[in-house]
Amino acid sequence: MAHTIIGICLKNRTQQAAGLQEILTRYGCSIKTRIGLHDVAEGQCAAGGVILLEVINKEEEMIKELSGKFDVQTMRFS
Repeated sequence: MAHTIIGICLKNRTQQAAGLQEILTRYGCSIKTRIGLHDVAEGQCAAGGVILLEVINKEEEMIKELSGKFDVQTMRFS
């Protein structure tokens, strides 16, 4: 079974989060694992962040849609 990991880099989480969440909700049944990484300090969140997704199907369709709006990189394991 092949595994695909999609990395999405957000430069401004507060402005981009709603649009990203809308896309991820649409593909929710294809997302096996979702991990959000960002720097935090007490009382303050970083503006940028990275979302890692492990997807199980429709990955090409999802990558195409995400790539048009966000900085996206992929890893595939067979």
